[in-house]
Amino acid sequence: MPIENVAIIGAGQMGAGIAQVAAKQGKQVTLHDVKEELVERGKERIAKALGKEVGKERITEEEKEEVLSRIHPTINFEEAADADIVIEAASENTQIKKKIFQDLDRLTGKETILATNTSSISITELAALTGRPEKVIGMHFFNPVPVMKLVEVIRGLTTDDHTFTEVRALAEELGKEPVDISDYPGFAANRILVPMVNEAIYCVYEGVASPEDVDKVMKLGANHPLGPLALADLIGLDTCLSIMEVLHDGFGDSKYRPCPLLYKYVNAGWLGRKTGRGFFSY
Repeated sequence: MPIENVAIIGAGQMGAGIAQVAAKQGKQVTLHDVKEELVERGKERIAKALGKEVGKERITEEEKEEVLSRIHPTINFEEAADADIVIEAASENTQIKKKIFQDLDRLTGKETILATNTSSISITELAALTGRPEKVIGMHFFNPVPVMKLVEVIRGLTTDDHTFTEVRALAEELGKEPVDISDYPGFAANRILVPMVNEAIYCVYEGVASPEDVDKVMKLGANHPLGPLALADLIGLDTCLSIMEVLHDGFGDSKYRPCPLLYKYVNAGWLGRKTGRGFFSY
């Protein structure tokens, strides 16, 4: 049975992006966050992104308004109750996500798929908190969601084939390319990517090179479109730290030890683009 009603928990950059691509494909979308201003900011972000598409003549003004009409912002958690799938896109914090999954399990029908956009946290661990572990799955989009084609579809230990097939089909319907990933800390992309970012931070911490020169090395020497420190600022330094901590705790390997400078920046509130300052100023 096709998924038509999508609820998204978290109206930040990732949640708003997921809402945009789902609504653009004709889905009815409930976009939830804990504060009215956060929900409105999410919908404004979507309207701005769609406005750029109108300006580039990719869609018409009428199509933009149709997409926005399918997105229903709310601070009422209960409005997610009738969704075919709920995609959790809250902060990359294990305790926050665990609470959301426990609440969703009580609120939604037993056939509702509970997905998480987590970039590193165990799907199996989240599933074990519910009465439907077979219907819990990872659906990891990449930032910016409307542009990036990849979705990591992560099966927990108990995720059944039907859930996996439905979520993979949804990803394809949203114009994405799903990749089947097993449930290990950091999955595949961030297990490779974020330790590279962490090593770039070590280069700054140890005085190997300035942030500007570290990024120049990787852009000109490795042909990366964005340097690792600019990328860290885009991801959010707090999210990078959370992922490194999950990797370090999950594998118990010192190669995943977060750089002390990363801790220092996060403690200072220098989180990257979202706060106006990280390794660079915005």
